[in-house]
Amino acid sequence: MSSNELKELEAQPDIAEVNTQPRFTEANKNPRNGRRKVRWFILFLICLVTAINYIDRAIISLAAPAIQGELRIDPAMMGIIFSAFGWSYTFTMLFSGYFLDKFGPRKVYTVSVIIWSACTFLIGTAKNVTSLIIYRLGLGAGESPSIPTNAWCVAEWFPKKERATAVGVYTGTQYIGLAFLTPVLTWIIVTFGWQTLFYGAGIIGFMIAIAWHKFYRNPKDHKSVTEEELDYIAAGGGMLGSEEKQPFSWARIGQLLKHRQIWGMFLGQFSIMTTLFFFMTWFPTYLIEEKGLSMLNTGIYAAIPYVVAILGTLIGGRCSDWMVSRGYSTGLARKLPIIAGLLLSCAVIGGNFTNSPNLVITFMSIAFLGQGVASTVTGALLSDIAPKGMVGITGSSLYFVANIGGTLSPLIIGFIVSATGSFTPALAFVN
Repeated sequence: MSSNELKELEAQPDIAEVNTQPRFTEANKNPRNGRRKVRWFILFLICLVTAINYIDRAIISLAAPAIQGELRIDPAMMGIIFSAFGWSYTFTMLFSGYFLDKFGPRKVYTVSVIIWSACTFLIGTAKNVTSLIIYRLGLGAGESPSIPTNAWCVAEWFPKKERATAVGVYTGTQYIGLAFLTPVLTWIIVTFGWQTLFYGAGIIGFMIAIAWHKFYRNPKDHKSVTEEELDYIAAGGGMLGSEEKQPFSWARIGQLLKHRQIWGMFLGQFSIMTTLFFFMTWFPTYLIEEKGLSMLNTGIYAAIPYVVAILGTLIGGRCSDWMVSRGYSTGLARKLPIIAGLLLSCAVIGGNFTNSPNLVITFMSIAFLGQGVASTVTGALLSDIAPKGMVGITGSSLYFVANIGGTLSPLIIGFIVSATGSFTPALAFVN
């Protein structure tokens, strides 16, 4: 590289939130030249882990009517069982960020998937309320590193202009299992019993943990990555796994909380998680008890909002990245889809004004579409604004606050339904 090229490189302005400068300007002029796309394989691995993550936490919503009948559990107690996941998930979130910053995503995710897969398997052995609560607490603790780890991996592997798309893809896989497998899963419950769901999901999780540990590396340590791809990632702000680790301190948490953007994300994600956890816990029971659907019909109808949510995650991510590529500010490109998504989520209240299954699912699908749009772009915004060396702790702080909403949602809904015998005020709460 000539001295003129070096001067040109040094003179480049520092991109907001970019931690690593590009090493070869020639690669940036022609970023596709000779570049493998290993980052998309890494995204595939993230999608595998994310898919089993959400299947493991959400299949209890499908099994809930059978569990309630077999173990004679009332709605208030079922709400406590649902929320047990959220309490441990939220409490351990900050600690997961510390371990992520210290040990990195490969080790943390491997251990995490093993823990939550074991707890998923054990839920199938539960014989009473106490054991259900204990295993759900373990599941929540095991899954707590998941979202911060995903954000970390995207920040390492993807330039800023591709991040919302990447987040949209893996966020979409949160719903793929329940979108396309819900009819099959409800058939399994009816045919083989609810326990079979948890046994199968636990075994699949162990297999995915092995695959993650075998194939995941950060960009600078991955043997298949070319120099051209590394330069392309670095030019767009990817961390490459070379960022300096920052020690945990409460002073750094205080520094983090001084940013207004962080508090804006807290409020938005709190609302997003309140809606999400309604769908992941009470939604099938709502269709059966409030709208009179059978178990098998519920399996068909309940799948539709998840399919629409997948579209929402892809649309939100793609539109946000399109705005960035067209020169709009990162703030506008991230905030506009989040606001639009939150407004669409208000459609959940429409279920209170009709008993038509088709109209109910239409309202719920619009709400879940908005939830998908907003959650995707929030993940991309997190990767953009996290201070250098603090991606893990920033993500865990955000989702610590956000999951308070997710934790309270099923608990409050359970008590509302138990006290009133209706989901009507519960939907007003979600809205």
